[in-house]
Amino acid sequence: MFRKYVKVLAIICAATLTMTSTSVTAMAGSAADLPAAGAALSLNEGTSIEQVCAKASSAKVPEASEEKPETLDAEAAGPIEAAAQTETESPSPSVSLTAGAADSELYIVPYNNKTDKVVSIEGTIEDTVTVIEEQATVSENDAEDFSKLVIAQVNDYVNVRSMPSEEGEILGKLYDDSVGEFISEQDGWYEIKSGSVQGFVKAEYVVTGDDAVVLAKEVGKRIATVTTTTLFVRQEPTTESSVIGMVPIEDELSVTEEGVTDGWIKVSVEEGEGYVSTEFVTLSTEFVQAESKEEEEARLAAEEAERKKANAAAGKSEASKSGASVSGGSGAGSSVAGYALQFVGNPYVYGGSSLTNGTDCSGFVMSVYAHFGVGLPHSSGAQRGCGYDVGGLGNAQPGDIVCYSGHVGIYIGGGQIVHASTAATGIKVSNANYRQVLSVRRIF
Repeated sequence: MFRKYVKVLAIICAATLTMTSTSVTAMAGSAADLPAAGAALSLNEGTSIEQVCAKASSAKVPEASEEKPETLDAEAAGPIEAAAQTETESPSPSVSLTAGAADSELYIVPYNNKTDKVVSIEGTIEDTVTVIEEQATVSENDAEDFSKLVIAQVNDYVNVRSMPSEEGEILGKLYDDSVGEFISEQDGWYEIKSGSVQGFVKAEYVVTGDDAVVLAKEVGKRIATVTTTTLFVRQEPTTESSVIGMVPIEDELSVTEEGVTDGWIKVSVEEGEGYVSTEFVTLSTEFVQAESKEEEEARLAAEEAERKKANAAAGKSEASKSGASVSGGSGAGSSVAGYALQFVGNPYVYGGSSLTNGTDCSGFVMSVYAHFGVGLPHSSGAQRGCGYDVGGLGNAQPGDIVCYSGHVGIYIGGGQIVHASTAATGIKVSNANYRQVLSVRRIF
C-alpha cells in the first residue's frame, strides 16, 4: 500500500502554489497550522468545502480508503448497482495557497489517495518555500519468508517426539503437507514448532530450506483479509471496471491469482471470481499444522459421539416450505437447520440481518443462531473461527457452519446447505460442494 502526500513549509513571505483545475475554498483548521496569516484554498467555481483544512490539521498522513456506497439501505434492492452508481471520477483540485510570515506546515492530499495519479505543483515562491514529496511503503504485504518452514512429505503422518530418538514420547502428529517451524537440527532430527506441538521429527520425512520454499506455495492457502469497511470486487483489475460483489471488513477471501497485475489480486466470492486492490487487504498464507495427542483424542471422541447421535436419529427428517429437509443428525443442530430452512426464498441484502426482509450470508447464520440463544459475529471470516473444526465436509452434521471464501452457509445434511446467496437468488438451498470448502465449524 502506498500513501502519498505533499508537505508544504512556508517560511517567510507569501507563497502561491497552483495545482490543476477544480475549485475548493477552505480556511485553515487551526492557528497552529498557519499561525501568522492563515491560509485560503480557493476554488475557480467559488464552491466552499471547509473540511479540507480541517483534515489537514487533524491528520498528517491520511489513510487511503476504498470507494464505498454513500448508504447501505437494508431494504433497498440492487445494492451493487446502487453502489456502483455512487462512484464518480473527481476532477483534480486547483488550489491557491497564501501563507504568512511565520513558519507553518500544511499537508495537501492528492484527491483520490491513489498512487496512479500525480499531483503537479506549479507556481511562484517568494523567498523560501520547501516542497517535499514523500512516498511510504507499508510492509504488511511483503513477501513471506518460508525458508525456515519444515513440511511433512509422507503417506499419512510423521510422529512428533519429545526427544531426537524413536524412543521419545509421541507428542503429536505432523500430517502429510502439514507445516512446522524449524528450530534446530540434531543427529538427523529436526526440532520444530507446529501449532501447539513442539518436538522432534525425523529429517528424512520432511523437507526444509529451498525445497520448503517451493513446496510452501503449493500446500499453503493464500488468504486476503479485508481491511476497509466495504471492499468492491471488480470484474477486471481496474477501478473503472464494474462491481460484481461487496465484502465487509475482516472477511477472508481465497486468493486464486496473484502477481499477474500489479496492485491487484483475483479472489473467489459468492458471485464468482473477481479482482480486489491489494491496498485494502492483508495477504497471508495458511498451513495445516501438527495435531497434538490431546487434540487428536478430543477430536476422535467428538466424532464418535456425533456418529452415535446420527445413527440414533437415522431416518428422521424435518420438512420445510422449500421442499428441502434436514437429513440425519439430531438435537440442537437439526433444530438449527430446520429453522433456517423456513426462510428459503426470502431476499439477500448486503449488510442485512433480517431473516424476512433481507440478510447477507453471515447475517443469515448469525440471526438463525441468535434464535437459539447463540451470539455469532456478523462476518463470514469471524464465523470461520467460531465453534470447532469438524475436519471437513465428510464429517458435517446438520446445523454446522460451512465456510467458503467470503461466504458461509448452514449444513442441512444430505450434502446440502441453506444460505443467503446473492441479490439475484436470495436465500436458497445448494449442494455444499458447489465451491471449495475452507472449513466446517460446529457450534453445538
